[in-house]
Amino acid sequence: MTAACLSACNSESGINKETGVATPSVATVSEAKKEQSVNILTPGGLLLPDVDNVPVLKDNPIPEFLRNGVEHPVVASLQERLMNLGFMDNDEPTKYFGNVTEAAVKTYQRQNGLVQDGIVGPETLNSIMSPSAKYYAVAKGVQGEDITRIQNRLYELGYLANAGQVSGSFGDETEVAVQKLQEVNGLNVDGKVGRQTINLLYSEEIRPNYLTYGEKSDVVLACQQRLKALGYLMTEPDGAYGNDTVTAVKQFQSRNDLVVDGYLGPSTRVALNSSEAQPNGMGLGEQGDSVTKIQQLLNKYGYLAKGNITGYYGEATEKAVKEFQSRNGLSSDGAVGQMTLSKLSGSGVKSAGSSGGSGGNTVKGGTVKGGSGVSGLLSIARSKLGSPYVWGAKGSGSFDCSGFVYWSLNQAGVRQSYITSSGWRNVGKYTKISSFGSLQAGDIIVVSGHVGIVAGGGKVIDASSSNGRVVERSLSSWWSNNFICGWRIFG
Repeated sequence: MTAACLSACNSESGINKETGVATPSVATVSEAKKEQSVNILTPGGLLLPDVDNVPVLKDNPIPEFLRNGVEHPVVASLQERLMNLGFMDNDEPTKYFGNVTEAAVKTYQRQNGLVQDGIVGPETLNSIMSPSAKYYAVAKGVQGEDITRIQNRLYELGYLANAGQVSGSFGDETEVAVQKLQEVNGLNVDGKVGRQTINLLYSEEIRPNYLTYGEKSDVVLACQQRLKALGYLMTEPDGAYGNDTVTAVKQFQSRNDLVVDGYLGPSTRVALNSSEAQPNGMGLGEQGDSVTKIQQLLNKYGYLAKGNITGYYGEATEKAVKEFQSRNGLSSDGAVGQMTLSKLSGSGVKSAGSSGGSGGNTVKGGTVKGGSGVSGLLSIARSKLGSPYVWGAKGSGSFDCSGFVYWSLNQAGVRQSYITSSGWRNVGKYTKISSFGSLQAGDIIVVSGHVGIVAGGGKVIDASSSNGRVVERSLSSWWSNNFICGWRIFG
């Protein structure tokens, strides 16, 4: 594990109001004055600063050294500080010092010229808790797994030319790539990866350095032809990267376990041209722009009423597809595969005549064909309790928070592409829950920098960085204080 500021879960930092940890803001001095002050450690003073709500217990004294395996209330204070500084995923702090905490401590020690042993003794603790402690940042000359992740993202975005430059060592090529990214995206060009740059790397607003909307070339044409052959592109390839191509690329990425961003980056192009590329296929429960395109074509030929163009593949759409397939000599299964899409977007289509299209009401929510619903989702989620937390992991043996939600939903029959916790803020296609008190079992809960599955009975199931594993725990006041929104998948 490495710095959590690179995690798909860590989109922002904030001060936790429940544990009472004194964590002065690193943003400005004026903000720092508003927070509770932190006592600077002295040779003859306390090992740890006085912290509200962390009692000094006579039968449970604070250990001289905090290390992997230690359980103590003061570990929560340490974790919260590391989260605020960007070295650890935002999560409800715990008293357990596990692998993830150890990795975050090592990264902090590396950045601050301390012995990288992952053990929090007086020197490391004094540095972490100091008001002058600096937010996660790296520059040329640094090596580590976090550098590998930064380089991977730069490669994906087209700022590093080839996979061989992903080495785990921040050298000249990486610095040039970071400078180019900063220039293209309007940041201060210093070649260092600090708070602004790291947040941009995982932002939906980032501008890549490769094939994207508006470009026209033979490379785009070749990709369009491949997307068409696999059943993703519903218009004729023309070499121009327009809205239809963006929609097709996103659908392909969703089907092939890639980050869904609509860009033809290196990994997407490799997957697209691979013999293992998964063809398109849509059925009951699907949602998104691709479904809208299918519905528009069905409406064009008279199989679906205009009012049912909703972007959700419900019973009305399934019925319309079956009618289309039956009239056009295809197997009538109600699912849109390569043959159905090729026929629907091609020539010589037999229309439904003057019937005006299928009627019926659309179905909202995430109920899917053969879906297991809330009970099935929770059963699947609980089957992974105890699985280790690993940054970027999407299952089935390890997870990060967004990877756990992604895996669980898809195992329950809900076709959901992988998105980060930041992306879950605006996913849009489910029913939004704006009140913490209105959450119910099966909902996805989104908090600042984290995401989980509401289990009912006041509990949540999530891949927890502070616990280092998938857990089922109480929806404490930490969750309500950091609550952003919820999404109702079923019902």
